[in-house]
Amino acid sequence: MPDKGFDRLGGAGDHVGHRGPTDHGSPGGIALTEQYVLGLQEIDETQVAVVGGKGAQLGGLSRIDGIRVPGGFCVTTDAFRRVMAEVPSVDELLDRLSRSDPDDRETIRTLSARIREAVEGAAVPDDLAVAITRAVSGLGEDIACAVRSSATAEDLPTASFAGQQDTYLNVVGAEAILRHVSRCWASLFTERAVIYRQRNGVDHRTVHMAVVVQRLVLPDASGILFTADPVTGNRKVATVDAGFGLGEALVSGLVNPDVYRVRDDEIVARTIAAKQRAVHALPAGGTREVTVDSQRQEQPALTDAQVVRLVQLGRRIEAHFGSPQDIEWCLADDGFQIVQSRPITTLFPVPESGDQENHVYVSVGHGQMMTDPMKPLGHSMWRLTAMVPMHEAGGRLFVDVTRRLAAPTSRAGLLDVLGKGDPLIRDALETVLDRDGFVPSLPDAGPGGPPAGGPPAPLETDPAVVTRLIERSETSVAALERDIRTKTGPALFDFLMEAFEEHKRVLSDPLSIQAIMAGMEATWWLNDKLLEWLGEKNAADTLTLSAPGNVTSEMGLALLDVADVIRPHPELVTFLQGVEDDGFLDELEKLPGGTEARDAIQAYLDRYGMRCVGEIDITRPRWSERPTTLVPVILDNVRNFEPGAAELRFEQGRRKAQEKEQDVLSRLRDLPDGDLKADEAKRMIDRVRTFIGYREYPKYGIISRYFVYKRALLAEAERLVRAGVLPEAEDVFYLTFQEFHDAVRSNRVDGRLVRQRKEAFRSYHALTPPRVLTSEGDALTGAYRRDDVPAGALVGVPVSAGTVEGRARVVLDMADADLEAGDILVTAFTDPSWSPLFVGIAGLVTEVGGLMTHGAVIAREYGLPAVVGVEQATRLIRDGQRIRVHGTDGYVEILP
Repeated sequence: MPDKGFDRLGGAGDHVGHRGPTDHGSPGGIALTEQYVLGLQEIDETQVAVVGGKGAQLGGLSRIDGIRVPGGFCVTTDAFRRVMAEVPSVDELLDRLSRSDPDDRETIRTLSARIREAVEGAAVPDDLAVAITRAVSGLGEDIACAVRSSATAEDLPTASFAGQQDTYLNVVGAEAILRHVSRCWASLFTERAVIYRQRNGVDHRTVHMAVVVQRLVLPDASGILFTADPVTGNRKVATVDAGFGLGEALVSGLVNPDVYRVRDDEIVARTIAAKQRAVHALPAGGTREVTVDSQRQEQPALTDAQVVRLVQLGRRIEAHFGSPQDIEWCLADDGFQIVQSRPITTLFPVPESGDQENHVYVSVGHGQMMTDPMKPLGHSMWRLTAMVPMHEAGGRLFVDVTRRLAAPTSRAGLLDVLGKGDPLIRDALETVLDRDGFVPSLPDAGPGGPPAGGPPAPLETDPAVVTRLIERSETSVAALERDIRTKTGPALFDFLMEAFEEHKRVLSDPLSIQAIMAGMEATWWLNDKLLEWLGEKNAADTLTLSAPGNVTSEMGLALLDVADVIRPHPELVTFLQGVEDDGFLDELEKLPGGTEARDAIQAYLDRYGMRCVGEIDITRPRWSERPTTLVPVILDNVRNFEPGAAELRFEQGRRKAQEKEQDVLSRLRDLPDGDLKADEAKRMIDRVRTFIGYREYPKYGIISRYFVYKRALLAEAERLVRAGVLPEAEDVFYLTFQEFHDAVRSNRVDGRLVRQRKEAFRSYHALTPPRVLTSEGDALTGAYRRDDVPAGALVGVPVSAGTVEGRARVVLDMADADLEAGDILVTAFTDPSWSPLFVGIAGLVTEVGGLMTHGAVIAREYGLPAVVGVEQATRLIRDGQRIRVHGTDGYVEILP
């Protein structure tokens, strides 16, 4: 097929070089099933599978009006696959590489080096070499080129893979370009690229390499443009890095760049660096470092007008691709050429508001102690059963608090409540409020003001109130279980929508809310007043030990009772140590003591089996569905405790609380007006003991209802599988509730949508959700503003008094816990499902949490010194290090 020539920038002609399925090397093959070379202007961003991420982006760029892209062509993935098929032993090496541990650097280094050597040494078939040579000649005689890797897993919206493969600058001549194309193919298997893929869950065999060959721009200046601020996430602020010569000087860290921040076509900040070095192209090929003339070193690489013009081009590119971009640019003869654009994948997504107003969002996950991403069915059902509107972004949920921040009274109340729960959220919100005009100002009488009617009447300190509330909840759950049994098909979804209203009615029961607040407010009162009167910090922590009726702390103690049944039978312990299959309960009966052990575990699951880590996401496997999750905790309890430990620990806590009460009241009576102070304190202690345990029950009721919903929905998903609509039942987890409903009505599911959602969910794990997010994209985590902690200490929120020193056990998955007596648990967050671990540890450190979150409440009931809200604790504290937890003062020391 004759070439069609090249465009004005030097793009190659259509379909240069083809090979039919039976043509193994002849350039004259006529079956056009494979294309080896494509000009950039033949390519768009949909062709990642053919030209890789970089090639597809460059093809898309070349189609944008007003954007100049250096001319060139792409050697397609067809060429790569053909060469790889002829590389000896590559399949065996890839198998071994796929099985290797991402942390085994030596094995990966050895295997990847062998693959690179084999690929780079493979002969390029004659017809392929002819096609590439022909395309090179179309760019011009002996013209300098850039030869750039373009993998199919690269420059994607969910993972940039930036810098994982190789680029070569100033390559001159067809022979040299062919050699560097082979090097680019081989660079798919650099050690860094292999590890990056493994850690991102990308199969090596699914990734292929194309190679982009472009005319080399010899620039006066070059650099990087981010169309959103990569540090703050703000989508309205662009950042420009600029230096002299080729961009390699900036990428390699040879020089510090000039840095500009631009908002609304105005430079709002600039830093001009001393640029002593630059990288220039050599006439015969390659590059070299040069010293910048001393008179130019501190001159800006760009004029202000050029900076603004570049950002305007960036906004055009961003609009074309539909997301913020990381853009590499060159300036030559006062004209900008774009040599690469990729999505910025580190930005946390912004919730869609549907308007142009400013919005401030607060993370739901930080309050619920579950900051992992949720699958679509999970977050859609939480929204349907929540008491306030919520917005999804990055698989997480957020509440829009803009209106409540706008009016003085509602603002003060919101900051007070959120600050008690998580001081970092309050600090982040105050940072936003400090920005002039971002949050609108409304009078108290406007939307977001205090609710009409004033606060509810005080609640009597009567345990019967709690008993009545629990009975109401149990009756509601029993009715749900009874009524849902006959519902299938579309009728099930109609029934669930009605059930969600009952769900919300139970949640909003005024008496239940009063009971929760009574315990919390009494705790705050005691801590404030006893600090004022007696100078004692966090006195309520001891007063809440072994508070009655706490379903979450009872759940941890009940697993100690299960361990008591198993401990006398060594055969059971040995069997459980090797358990991997969730059907292990049926096997227990075959062993001595097995029937009793099975009954004990089953009784535990009947009571608590609806719980699991991340339980607010209905798609997470429950303990009843995956009982193996509990086995390591049971074995830890068998090893670390004596028989009867549950009753003993509870009684010890109750006795300490009684002794603390007597001590506090006695000391108060010695003060001026002591009898009055003691009487007030006694009333508050009684309120704490009566109501603080109920704090945990509403969540238990919610999750009980969720498990009923889930079982009914999974039965419906199984019907879709039997009908051939879905390949597997859990695919419905990637549909929203409404989409699931539509699928049941229509008997159709968009398989492509499910695949896209799975990929998006995988990518969300790499994102760290902020505590506060603005509609402009600012992701704020807040800061502790304290100067009362030792240098080098990790600061957090003191939630359970006491000081303890011990071995840190960094545990990210409850199923991986291997704890010994005296260990300190360090983890990202602890929802109620983690409480069975609390009975066996000496202290607690978490990255997320506040004074009244579940982990804090249970730590106090068990008497564990605890500090929560410690940013990056699981990264800064290494597993096995000795640490000291200051639960009274709120900091953690890493010991030598």
